[in-house]
Amino acid sequence: MNAQVETFFHKQTATFSYVVHQAGNDSCAIIDSVLDYDPKSGRTSTSCADQIIAYISRNRLRVQWVLETHAHADHLSAAAYLKAQLGGRTAIGAQIVQVQSVFKDIFNLGPEFTTDASQFDQVFEDGHTFSIGDLAVKALHVPGHTPADMAYCIDGVGVFIGDTLFMPDVGTARCDFPGGDPHALYDSIQRILSLGDDTLLYLCHDYPPESRARQCCVSVKEQRDGNIHVRDGISADDFVAMRTARDKTLDMPALIIPSIQINIRAGRYPEPDSNGTHYLKTPLNVL
Repeated sequence: MNAQVETFFHKQTATFSYVVHQAGNDSCAIIDSVLDYDPKSGRTSTSCADQIIAYISRNRLRVQWVLETHAHADHLSAAAYLKAQLGGRTAIGAQIVQVQSVFKDIFNLGPEFTTDASQFDQVFEDGHTFSIGDLAVKALHVPGHTPADMAYCIDGVGVFIGDTLFMPDVGTARCDFPGGDPHALYDSIQRILSLGDDTLLYLCHDYPPESRARQCCVSVKEQRDGNIHVRDGISADDFVAMRTARDKTLDMPALIIPSIQINIRAGRYPEPDSNGTHYLKTPLNVL
């Protein structure tokens, strides 16, 4: 299909964003975009998202989808900004309603915040098929890191797996956020690793040791042979014990409080107060 993947890296959050399209077809999808955020000042900016806009404009592409693999806890989504600038439909897994419900309680959001996923243009159930131009896509529900994680299997390209797996020498996603489940993550990873040895897996993050360069893509075979947490031969019980113990040692992500409040709104700010200013909440002694 002569599909093309353009990768954008956000250094502050070690996040990969992607634009996927097909030569000869102007339709494209943006996957896991990033809105810049300065936690010291509370200011947002769009420098990373503007690089995506410049690429799309330069290549005369038309945005069909702005896809999220899940409601990220480590970076703010630029989905709303990109949709406003370029069009397209925002989409996420249907189980986002569970995540919205949990965090509505945690942040004590008012009745104006609905937990029905209506902030997004489209939600996908497991197995839902759609297209990016002529590229066939299948949405795979891969819970564990959060209840709503989706992977996007794009014909002729590979699978965009969000935070389920990292590079083999880094391991797997944490499961200690509300609704996380290491048993579910193990099953989800096995599903991904059953897709065929040559299948390419596009990651959302990489945190490389000094001994290697940063990578955004790895094959199923490389994961099965060498992932330090879940390679072939590691049982579900062993994985769950490892993941549970490891998660107890991890700090909360630096941007979890602002990012979740934005991302469960499909990248939108909360409604402004009477003075016209947008505010985020910080719950004390909760997370």
